[in-house]
Amino acid sequence: MTAATAAPTRGPAAAHRPARTRRWIGLLVLLALTVVACLVSIAIGTRSIGLGEVWRSLLDSGLSTEEAVIVRQLRVPRTVLGLMVGMALGVAGALMQGHTRNPLGDPGLLGVTAGASLAVVLSIAWLGIGTPSGYVWFAFLGALAGTVAVYVLGSAGRGGATPVTLALAGAALSALLYGLVRAVLVSDQQTLDQFRFWVVGALAGRDADVAWQVGPFIALGLLLAVVNSPALNLLGLGEDVARGLGQRIWLARAVGLAAITLLAGAATAACGPIAFVGLVVPHAVRAVTGPDHRWLVPCSALAGAVLLLTADVIGRVVARPGELQVGIVLALIGAPFFIALVRRRKTAGL
Repeated sequence: MTAATAAPTRGPAAAHRPARTRRWIGLLVLLALTVVACLVSIAIGTRSIGLGEVWRSLLDSGLSTEEAVIVRQLRVPRTVLGLMVGMALGVAGALMQGHTRNPLGDPGLLGVTAGASLAVVLSIAWLGIGTPSGYVWFAFLGALAGTVAVYVLGSAGRGGATPVTLALAGAALSALLYGLVRAVLVSDQQTLDQFRFWVVGALAGRDADVAWQVGPFIALGLLLAVVNSPALNLLGLGEDVARGLGQRIWLARAVGLAAITLLAGAATAACGPIAFVGLVVPHAVRAVTGPDHRWLVPCSALAGAVLLLTADVIGRVVARPGELQVGIVLALIGAPFFIALVRRRKTAGL
């Protein structure tokens, strides 16, 4: 018997074992970083509060000091909202890039952000609504209407809805809606003054009511994203192959579109348009998970939460006693990070 025949051959399970181990390690590391980011977000703010006082405020519900009020009524709801919005945007970006086959796809590509922006502008200008908890429903309905309009336009051709037609319809409709937004803003200074605080993207000023309002939609969107992940893996092989394996293409597209609408619409309604999370996070996570959406979706959720909460903490610290909105911080750190990521390695295949 020769050495070649005596050597044991590695089966498919053995070949995939290192990749599976790497994915599990990456998932656990991201989970630990998410917990740390939540704790740091509660402990650090524009006002310095000792860690002991923060801990007592969390454990003793009867404590009524000013520091306890800040921790329980401001920082904890803000952290919870940041956790939900970060997860929603990270997963929405992963689904968007998978369904459109576009490495530059982000949640705003299907008209979600433009529709929400127009609805908020109209609610301020026509109804006089001026608080985040007041126009969150208008923003969500606008995001939903924008997505439905994009899908209708993208499905109008003979071939139905395809990644290319959806992307083109989204770009065209977004340009139209943003034009209407500007038309309202230039004619109403008061609306402009209120809208600019929403459009920059921020977690500040959002109370627990906002988190309760958008929480069910984000939870449902995350559930649909998990259900949609195996279908996305099949679609990545090509629609003909996926159809031959028994996948119903229209159903997979519909579930993915519903998940993106719920996640991106709820996140935008709660905090305003926040860029770069849905674009950067899936690319960074693929370095660990590869293109398998069964791993990419949960890891993108955790990574999105870590990125958003970290950016929010940085915004509180660098501008004390004031703060920078999280949308500004993400724009400052997101663009260089994405450029470095693209230069370091070729964009992973979707």
